[in-house]
Amino acid sequence: MNMMTQRELGRADLLGTGETLKEFRDGILARTAATGHYNGLEHLELRERDPIGYEKLFSKLRGGLVHARETAKKIAASPIVEQEGELCFTLYNAAGDCILTSTGIIIHVGTMGAAIKYMIENNWEANPGIHPGDMFTNNDCAIGNVHPCDIATIVPIFHDGKLIGWVGGVTHVIDTGAVTPGSMSTGQTQRFGDGYMITCRKTGVNDTPLRDWLHESQRSVRTPKYWILDEKTRIAGCHMVRQLVEDTIAEEGLETYQKFAYEVIEEGRRGLATRIKAMTLPGIYRKVAFVDVPYAHPDVQTSNAFAKLDSIMHAPVEMEIRRDGSWRLDFEGASRWGWHSYNAHQVAFTSGIWVMMTQTLVPTQRINDGAYYGTEFHMPKGGWNNPDDRRTGHAYAWHFLVSAWTTMWRGLSQAYFSRGYLEEVNAGNANTSNWLQGGGINQDGEVHAVNSFEASSCGTGAGAIKDGLNHAAAIWNPEGDMGDIEIWEMAEPLLYLGRNVKANSGGYGQYRGGNGFETLRMVWKAQDWTMFFMGNGYMNSDWGLMGGYPSATGYRFEAHHTGLMERIARGESLPLGGDANPDVPDYENHLGPQATVKRDHQCMTTEDCYANGDLYLNYLRGGPGFGDPLDREVAAIVDDLDNGFLLPEYARRVHGVVATRNPDGQWQADEKATALERLNIRQQRKARSVPTREWMARERERILAKQASPQVQHMFATSFGLSKKFTQQFRDFWDLPANWTLTEDELSVPSYGANCRMDLSAMPDVRVVTLVQE
Repeated sequence: MNMMTQRELGRADLLGTGETLKEFRDGILARTAATGHYNGLEHLELRERDPIGYEKLFSKLRGGLVHARETAKKIAASPIVEQEGELCFTLYNAAGDCILTSTGIIIHVGTMGAAIKYMIENNWEANPGIHPGDMFTNNDCAIGNVHPCDIATIVPIFHDGKLIGWVGGVTHVIDTGAVTPGSMSTGQTQRFGDGYMITCRKTGVNDTPLRDWLHESQRSVRTPKYWILDEKTRIAGCHMVRQLVEDTIAEEGLETYQKFAYEVIEEGRRGLATRIKAMTLPGIYRKVAFVDVPYAHPDVQTSNAFAKLDSIMHAPVEMEIRRDGSWRLDFEGASRWGWHSYNAHQVAFTSGIWVMMTQTLVPTQRINDGAYYGTEFHMPKGGWNNPDDRRTGHAYAWHFLVSAWTTMWRGLSQAYFSRGYLEEVNAGNANTSNWLQGGGINQDGEVHAVNSFEASSCGTGAGAIKDGLNHAAAIWNPEGDMGDIEIWEMAEPLLYLGRNVKANSGGYGQYRGGNGFETLRMVWKAQDWTMFFMGNGYMNSDWGLMGGYPSATGYRFEAHHTGLMERIARGESLPLGGDANPDVPDYENHLGPQATVKRDHQCMTTEDCYANGDLYLNYLRGGPGFGDPLDREVAAIVDDLDNGFLLPEYARRVHGVVATRNPDGQWQADEKATALERLNIRQQRKARSVPTREWMARERERILAKQASPQVQHMFATSFGLSKKFTQQFRDFWDLPANWTLTEDELSVPSYGANCRMDLSAMPDVRVVTLVQE
């Protein structure tokens, strides 16, 4: 292998101390491990000596980061960035640890830090070199990125010729040049179809993008205009933050800034421990989550026969909260990675957790790597959330991530509830889908791709004292915004025929989950246009809490050969508004006789053709509920009926509320009849209930006989194959014989990749950065 030796590479001495960046970072890790305090900082000297100055410095830097984000996003033309706010800027110290971040998609606190650490670990300082004015670009999922459409620009910050830190900016781009159009595609089964991949590449010098990079990158994607402006957005924001740091040092001095850049991380670690100790009940919390991967369906076309199987993602978690405020998150038992685009790097999984934490556990502006250093992560190698094969696809990692994180919502919420912190309780996050994606020739005659980001406004989970919010947010961006119809129609050749709250999409409960919404889109003035669906359909991934129901699963509606152009010309009725009750469909009454319609739960498809006049329903999910639906206030049910949040038949079936419309069309409840109906439902529950011991005994016999669907068996077989510990826990729980097991070899499904794999670490001249216990 032709590689440069260390002698040929030389030592850059960027820090001016004689240490390499790797030696510097290794020293921080060693001091952290030895003392339990970040970088060995047992005392926060600057904060203790000048607390007011410390807070002023924090406010100046944090405010500057937010200002950079709000200013830079106006450069972008993409609605994903400009409308939805899918960007953030983060400040790092020289070791690549996050100091502070802006608002926005703060999962990238960890992903951009992982890219910096990869450059440090692999001696980027010597080759290709790190200099003032350099710019690096990364979207490599094998080293920590979530999925390829999250493009990061990383700029080193120097003072007097010495490296003192980094700033990173990330945007979610519309297209990455993958096998199918859009930012997150589903047709590919390996990383080689995920699109344009950039591994911490030096893409600019002297604050100017390199011309070869500009030409190559713009030609590698379907949407070059949006790509160009997204990059300008990232560069502008990074340079604003770099100037902010330079101005701060000029005002406060380098020594003060450097002290702050490390003390604030230790403060973040202590802050997490303090909140855990104050707000949760020590103990072990075990939760699990699942989501469907329905790939055997004919509407899912893959290039590999071994990927054509239905499977299920398995995400168990054991959350151990200790009395001293420390905690451990153990994901032993996760199912193996698969031949699809839903796999996730360990950093994508761990960093995303902080998006959730900022909404309950650490709802402050102190978002940095202190929380990472205050958490023990155990993620066995080979799982879908820590793959051990360099071929894995990651384009739609969120399909698994948002489902798996529901375990954390429910576990933490039980811990909050146990300590009486009711306002912090959240039954879970919505499965942020559907994702409308596709491409072709748009209304302007250009090759184009679309990715509707309306999913940033799904319903939120119910709390212990309140309903969830309707169509309000997404787990990955708490500042979610569905965007303006007019802006989306400018960016996409898809007219809106309706945008409505989706009744019954929120989970039932004493407090209901927030409802999602739906938009009906008609293809208009496009050519050679394709689209596909992405979301959960056969399974719930957010289940509700303490008697609350899951949110509704997804379904798809698409219509072709609709005859709508002719109906428009004749002035006939059109399918306008919402698909109010899928069990009593109405859209079909406004289509031509030749129309072909698909209504089913196959919410994961691959690229299919759409002609002008064809329809696509984009249904955005709701959040799960909290508490027994029979305990919901009758007045709240009446309000739900009046507002169209609940279909009338479910008022009685689920909530036991007997209601009728008055002459004015308003709903009224019969209190006496409701009391009797609720009593009747409770009696029915008792009549069909079974003692837990009896139920477990029956289930044990089924397990011994291996009576389960092929999908369930396959899911558990991949988990058993990765973890002896999980296998033994399963045997112990169900009191199974010591020799009981289930392997993939027993199943009549493809098992390609089950035994032979190649990790990225086996590549020549590659040093991987491991940030969890494996």
